[in-house]
Amino acid sequence: MTREIVVECPSCSPKEEVSHEVLKEGQSPVVRCLECGQVHSAKLEKRKTANIKAIVSRKDESVTCRTELDSETVLYVDDEIVVDDEETGMVCPILITSIEVGEKRVDSALAEEINTIWGRAIDEITIKFSVQSGVEKTEALEKVVQGDKEFTVGEEEKVGDTWVTITKIKIRDGAFRSRKGDVMAAKYVKRIFARKRGNRAWKRDSGRGPW
Repeated sequence: MTREIVVECPSCSPKEEVSHEVLKEGQSPVVRCLECGQVHSAKLEKRKTANIKAIVSRKDESVTCRTELDSETVLYVDDEIVVDDEETGMVCPILITSIEVGEKRVDSALAEEINTIWGRAIDEITIKFSVQSGVEKTEALEKVVQGDKEFTVGEEEKVGDTWVTITKIKIRDGAFRSRKGDVMAAKYVKRIFARKRGNRAWKRDSGRGPW
């Protein structure tokens, strides 16, 4: 795939950056203007980076690592970023849960100002289910899914060998989603409440639905 960059074109846009196709990589890459077709070399400004401490939690464990970001990037709580620690080799998408600047926790900050970010790994999420299987009986189940998997109130879900119907979803800010059709991605889910299906045979995995 051809890489594109945004730089000034000496022919059609000497004062404003426009898209260019990179023909030859390097410190001064050879590029073709996608506006007028002019081929020329480009001077790329070397951006300053910030090496930030990141504490990444996954289930009940936390790992401390570092990630490098453009110093002028603004980070917000609830942003999704990829932590890429060259020293440990750890590469993991996270959802930022807290940002520390100096001794204060803030909602947003420039990368160059940040001391530490906290985040939850969202490549794989362990979802906790509270499943009602009787009038007074509730069973605790868990399911590991990708962070972008969606759960829908009112739909069936297989948890281990058990089929359940989702009745309510608790999200991480403490709110609930309980209307039929409400959808929530796994990375935002705190707990799912569900009702266990009956003991009738289920053959959905072989292409047949419940009956």
